Amino acid sequence: MKNERPQLLGFWMCVALVVGNTIGASVFLLPASLAPFGLNSVIAWLLTACGAVLLAVVFAQLSRAFPQAGGPYAYVNLAFGPFTAFIMAWGYWVSIWVGNVAIATGAVSYLSPLLPWIATVPGASAAVTLLVLWVLTFVNCYGIKASGWVQGVTAILKILPLIAISGLGLWSVRAATVTAAAGIPLSVGGTTAAATLTLFALLGLESATIPASKVRDPGRTIPRATLIGTVLTAVISIVACTSVLLLVPPATLAASNAPFVDLAVHFWGPAASKVLAVFAAISGFGALNGWVLLQGELPNVMAKNGVFPRIFARDSARFTPVFALLFSSGLVSILILMNYQKTMVGVFTFMVLLSTTACLVLYLLCSLALLRLQWTGQMSAPRGRIVPLAIVGVIATIFSLWAIIGAGLDAVLWGAVLLLLGAPVYYLVRKSS
Repeated sequence: MKNERPQLLGFWMCVALVVGNTIGASVFLLPASLAPFGLNSVIAWLLTACGAVLLAVVFAQLSRAFPQAGGPYAYVNLAFGPFTAFIMAWGYWVSIWVGNVAIATGAVSYLSPLLPWIATVPGASAAVTLLVLWVLTFVNCYGIKASGWVQGVTAILKILPLIAISGLGLWSVRAATVTAAAGIPLSVGGTTAAATLTLFALLGLESATIPASKVRDPGRTIPRATLIGTVLTAVISIVACTSVLLLVPPATLAASNAPFVDLAVHFWGPAASKVLAVFAAISGFGALNGWVLLQGELPNVMAKNGVFPRIFARDSARFTPVFALLFSSGLVSILILMNYQKTMVGVFTFMVLLSTTACLVLYLLCSLALLRLQWTGQMSAPRGRIVPLAIVGVIATIFSLWAIIGAGLDAVLWGAVLLLLGAPVYYLVRKSS
């Protein structure tokens, strides 16, 4: 019997991948982090949203011109060669599985109001986190369609409470609440610091470009899904987080461990806290599912390009990179157990900071790749779009540099160390091939 390819991801599942990977459990805590900045955070959201949309345009144009599997790896490889592409992809791959530790542990922590034993029984939190991780890993091993359905359902469920909070904000905000938030003066420093936080909340807009070989009509589907998913995510996040900022007094908000829950309880009663906890957990699980997909797809593509060990190139009968998925989730599991030992918390936090910097480097290199591919003539564009597209590339490059600088000197220096650690791997693999 002929072995047929599995069903491919369609437009809405790609949108769900972008929305699901970008909106995780952390958005439910973000208003508390932004509270000290007052209305500076609103300006920061607008700047970040504009930057994210420009980056989405960059990825949309690149994916339309080069709908190859691997997305960012393919673009940077074409523009700057295999070594630069490998170093960028290496840092991004590490950033994914390190970030998955934070996503998994954060999602499980939201279940503690409903299941108190998770927080009280020694080892229970780590055990549940590992269980969730491996269930989603096996879902992805089963096939891209199964992962896509999980992503679609969780994406819908996760935006429901954010839409509800947004509606509450639009209905309830009055001049008095805006005045309270305006008590914190506007400043360039405050806006920049807040923008660093808001940008972290929008990482993941490139998600649909990576599994391109498993997307139906990728040259058309991925650009549309990337743009629509990014805009949808930005609008929902801005309105929901700003609603909390304006409706909860700044002092209360800054001390809150669950700002969305506090607001919901105030307007809808105590039962709302448990409902919000469930939705926040679902949000985290959905994000974890999408990032597990990418943590397998990226090394699989790199191995097929001859810059990663060959074993990562293996696909199952369902065309899923089973070994890459299992290996990456094994690394996540090790970090989860390390984080359970409290002496490793500082190392874990440090690695998450590095992972974020690696994502920003990817954005920078893809923006530069757009400019270079245009300059060398490898990327054609209609005559009337050449200059506007070049302007988008320049602004996206400047925005990415600004974000990297905003991450801090320590993050940049150690992020460079992380990227350089990939160099020996690259040369060993190339030597053995």
